[in-house]
Amino acid sequence: MFAKKDNGEPRKGFLSKLRARLNKGDSWLTYDLANLAPGGKIDEDVLDDLEAELVMADVGIDTTERIIADLQKSLARRELKDVDALREGLRRSLTGILEPVAVPLQIGGEHRPYVILMVGVNGAGKTTTIGKLAKRLKDQGLSVMLAAGDTFRAAAVEQLQAWGERNDVPVVAQQPGADPAAVIFDAWDAARARDVDVLLADTAGRLQNQQGLMDELAKVKRVVGRRDDTAPHEVMLVLDASQGQNALVQAEKFNEALGLTGITVTKLDGSAKGGILLPLADKLGVPVRFIGIGESVDDMQPFVAADFVDALLSSGSQ
Repeated sequence: MFAKKDNGEPRKGFLSKLRARLNKGDSWLTYDLANLAPGGKIDEDVLDDLEAELVMADVGIDTTERIIADLQKSLARRELKDVDALREGLRRSLTGILEPVAVPLQIGGEHRPYVILMVGVNGAGKTTTIGKLAKRLKDQGLSVMLAAGDTFRAAAVEQLQAWGERNDVPVVAQQPGADPAAVIFDAWDAARARDVDVLLADTAGRLQNQQGLMDELAKVKRVVGRRDDTAPHEVMLVLDASQGQNALVQAEKFNEALGLTGITVTKLDGSAKGGILLPLADKLGVPVRFIGIGESVDDMQPFVAADFVDALLSSGSQ
């Protein structure tokens, strides 16, 4: 059941778009480092200015301090002789933080169906991410089924059904207000009966209160485990990058309640400019499976740390 490798062409186009979209507006991501050191000399004042840029770009205080501390050590060793050396030092520091979480989603053949529980707050792009992931998995030769577990919003069920029709993928759904755990329970039975490779289960993103949501999701996870004590095999959180530090708070709460195994970060073309991935990696250490920058299917691609850092540090002319 191992998926075949992706064609490289969509990724090349994605990287070009990623660079262009991360390099809009005024932030450290597009800000030419030469502007921080107009005389070309790198000193503590330059690092202080860089520190402010990082904090304003949603990198967060703790992670920013880690990055600056690395650069200060290089400065003390007289390794930051010019702007190019500063850029390379920053590249090494950012890559060192992001590389450990750049772990692709691997679907092996030992579990069928391989259950992916998709979680996240409303508006993060969860249902759209499910649709894109279903298309990606199907293109890799895997059979896919969707479970419409967000029964609290009729629009969510309709949106998932539309993705199912678009991708020619079956969708298990019940009436609005049905027990989400029961929907996903039935979907597992249907996927098992049809020998489906992957079951992608949508879940609610909002209830009357936060604890109510987490309790509901924990119940769904338990119910799936009754059918297969190894399931769910992936608990994937979908985060909206433009939420900045709020996205980090969300991730911490979902991880505490459910034990996340993967994260997909959407809307990197929003105002946060991608800085939030750094504290996510630094504080949570949960694998980042995919990143997204737009609406089309190819606008969601596996997260590759080196490519992402290159996009962050490229100037608008590069």
